[in-house]
Amino acid sequence: MKPKSYRRGYPVAVLIGVEVDHAALWQIYSQVAKPQQTIPLTDRRDQKALYNFHENIINALRPTFKEGVRSIIIASPPRTNYAQELQMHISGHHSWLTSGNNKASIAIISGSASTAPQIAALTQKAVFKELIQENAQQETENLLEILEKRLNAPGNLVLFSLQETETFILNPQTPGKPQPEYLLLTNEYLSSSRQKYRVNRLMQVAQNKKIKNRVIDAESKAGARLTQLGGLVCLAKRD
Repeated sequence: MKPKSYRRGYPVAVLIGVEVDHAALWQIYSQVAKPQQTIPLTDRRDQKALYNFHENIINALRPTFKEGVRSIIIASPPRTNYAQELQMHISGHHSWLTSGNNKASIAIISGSASTAPQIAALTQKAVFKELIQENAQQETENLLEILEKRLNAPGNLVLFSLQETETFILNPQTPGKPQPEYLLLTNEYLSSSRQKYRVNRLMQVAQNKKIKNRVIDAESKAGARLTQLGGLVCLAKRD
């Protein structure tokens, strides 16, 4: 998982590297790590400045959260508590990230994550890969809960075929009618589909339209359920 500009794969997590005077935000994909933004901090001893710093981090990540990525890894150098401070801020001021069906999976790791070489080293560590897997498991359990509720609730539209999903997502929906909210598919469906171009195009359009778009490990509990349903599911909600 190296931060180079070749095929990036699908989104996996958000990595926040917190240092004494800044935070570096990274998008972690299945193939690469992509820098997103660097947020400065003027004075860590100033509690108001620190509060605003943490708020700026959350605000910078809101578009990513809206796209459906709910796995967060926070890194800070050894013998510092910068990551813990950010986690406490999230718990105290952003309950929407810590509770409910759309809650995020948050983990902490020791290490610097500001530069490309640091990211390359950190993402190769076994502990980092384990955190990715643990967060993904928690995230997919949350998605499975949402899926089962939609399958059993009246008035919520669930689509199972690529063609129906394409029609639903590519064409504007009338206000007041169900609107696409989630596009869920397994990594096995994505890799083995004979319509890979169509699937990739659909994922890109969904992302552009801010539809939550997640690729799920086929061997996970949620992935197994998706496989039972054909490997691809589109969930809609009332506008």
